[in-house]
Amino acid sequence: MSDRTTHWDHVYATKGEAEVSWFQDSPAISLDMIRAANPDHRAAIIDIGGGASRLVDALLQDGYRDIAVLDLSANALDAAKKRLGRAASTIDWIVADATAWQPAKTYDVWHDRAAFHFLTDPGDRAAYVDRLRSAVAPGGHIIIATFAPDGPEKCSGLPVQRHDSASLAAELGPEFELVETRSETHHTPWHSTQAFQFSRFRRSR
Repeated sequence: MSDRTTHWDHVYATKGEAEVSWFQDSPAISLDMIRAANPDHRAAIIDIGGGASRLVDALLQDGYRDIAVLDLSANALDAAKKRLGRAASTIDWIVADATAWQPAKTYDVWHDRAAFHFLTDPGDRAAYVDRLRSAVAPGGHIIIATFAPDGPEKCSGLPVQRHDSASLAAELGPEFELVETRSETHHTPWHSTQAFQFSRFRRSR
């Protein structure tokens, strides 16, 4: 078990769903950008670092049916499964590190809210992008949300690498074209604020 896995399993074993700073009752921007990327409800969507996020609930309610959620922490995914109940059986739950995972299929939409910014090592970021290239075919969309340049420098006790759309584009490479970017002021459960940016790219080749 990696240090990252141990860390996040501990977080989700000791804190409730709404006791973490990244909790969102309604993942509105993520859902809007996924709809814009591919409104076809047959689209294959993967949520990287999805944990116990409620995005999977929102996607099911919106009519999407080919959904995967990947996270380092089995505890996080178990929390989401428990919340969904019977509907959890329709989701592909993947316990894996996105920097080492071997995708078994390709996806139309790759979504990541607040996983990529924990990759402070350039080698980990390169490994992540290698997996992304294997998992998203030309024409597919990538949505990555991170702390913005004026956002926090740490989260859950860990350092983060803050980004804007330009630094993300440099990490992904020229075959990924920036389609849109949005700013968000995220309100944590204890009423502090965090600056996020969301960037959507389309793979051109």
